[in-house]
Formats: sequence, structure tokens, C-alpha cells
Amino acid sequence: MKRRSFVKRTFQWGAGLGLLIGLYSWQIEPFWMEFVRLKMQLRNLPEGLIGKTVMQISDIHIGNSFDYQYIIDSFKEAQELKPDFVVYTGDYVTYEDNEQLNQLQEVLKFVVKGAMGTIGILGNHDYGIDFVEDEVAQKITKSLEEVGVTMLRNDAVEINGLNFLGMDDFWGSNFYPEKATAKYNSDKANITLCHNPDVCDLPVWNNFKGWILSGHTHGGQVKPPFLPAPLLPVKNKNYDAGIKDLKDGRTLYINRALGCLRQVRFNVRPEITVFELTREV
Repeated sequence: MKRRSFVKRTFQWGAGLGLLIGLYSWQIEPFWMEFVRLKMQLRNLPEGLIGKTVMQISDIHIGNSFDYQYIIDSFKEAQELKPDFVVYTGDYVTYEDNEQLNQLQEVLKFVVKGAMGTIGILGNHDYGIDFVEDEVAQKITKSLEEVGVTMLRNDAVEINGLNFLGMDDFWGSNFYPEKATAKYNSDKANITLCHNPDVCDLPVWNNFKGWILSGHTHGGQVKPPFLPAPLLPVKNKNYDAGIKDLKDGRTLYINRALGCLRQVRFNVRPEITVFELTREV
């Protein structure tokens, strides 16, 4: 009887713990945003940009898979930090139909902008279903440009001596990264925006030295303690989240995403990243 009672109680405790973890992963962590603060060392950084901030927002995934009022609330929090630059690294929607384009318009009323510049690129979900709908990508680009985001589609823009390169998405139909890296300027401070970190392993970089800001992986969204994330949408499974020193003068940062494809996260909190610019010595 004692053994039966022990087994029964163990099962009850296990079931209760599983329920609590499930509720936490569904109702708490997907909306428990973290501001991650890091230093970003850049070669040739102008004196006037030392100490300025670059805020990265990635993968907001506006759609019907979660309550995106949370994204609006996060944008309002981010605005209070008064960033100098803001960069968006793709996946603005989880596209099903044109409803998501209207939902995005609603969210963009609260878009976070930098005092010195606001730059964005597209992600794979911004190309619609199966990532092949160029018309969807064009509409999303237009919506962002109308609220003051400079969209880079295999292009670059220099702002106060800081050179931003922006690649279109690796899985999309407009992926011509060499057009962006051709505008790499070794005499300037350089940051590349590239949604999918797998691009880092392609021979397209034109001897680029600087930081690469990516998203796409969401850190796996679910990560067992002390184990790698089991589901990562990249070929290079080292590209999960955080800082990756590529050992060739490039430093990759993979943002864990602000939104989610499905409303579940465990041990991978959503984030907005705030980099403080410093000069590499």
C-alpha cells in the first residue's frame, strides 16, 4: 500500500509540475520580454558615436498566433529608452492573408524609431505563404517606409559615419547579398543586417569586418536546461542565439525574437537588444 501511495503521489506531483510548466510556457514566458544590453565594438567608429545606442528588434510576427497587443506594449517600453538608432531584422508578420497587413499597420502606429536613424530589412515570412509572394514583400516594405523606416533590400546607407548594410532574405526571391556587401567600406564603421544567420557561411562577404545582426531562429523558442535547442530553422546549428565570434573580423549577434510563431516559449525569453557603441582598439 505504501508503495502504491508513493507511486500515486509521485504521479500527481509530476502531473501538477507538468501543468505548471505548460501554463508558464504558454501564458508567461512568451510575453516576458527582456532588454538585453551589450557593448558593440566597431572599427573606425567616429568620436561622436561613442556611447550612442543601436536597438535591435526582430521577428515581431504580427498575426493571429498570439495577442500582438504585447508587441505594441513592448514598443512603448522601448520608446522610453530613446535609442539613437533602431534596426529591424525582419519577419514583421506571420502571413496567412491580407488581414496581417492590416494588423501590421495597426502595430506600426507605435513603431520605435531612432533619433539618428531607423533601418530595416525583410525576413522570410515577409514573402507570404511559402516565402514566394513578392507582392506581399513590396506591401510590407511600403508600410514600413511610410512610418519612417529606411528599408534596405541588398543595399546600404551611411548615417553619421556608421555604414549599415542590409541584405534581403536568404529564402526569399530577392536574395542578392553581393549588392549589399559591395558597399562595404573598410574605412567606416560597419553593421550588416541579415535576417538568416546561415548567410554568414556563404562566400558573399567581400572581406567584411564588423558586426552582423540577425534573427530568424527565435533561439529555438524551447530550450531544455543544459541542452541545445531541438528545433532551429538553420543549417548551422551553432547559430542559435546570442554572440558568435566568427574568427575572421566578423561578430554575429542572433536576436531571440520579440514575437513568436506559436505561443510557446521555455527558457528562451523574447528580447529587444540594446547595443552601446564603443570603438575597437
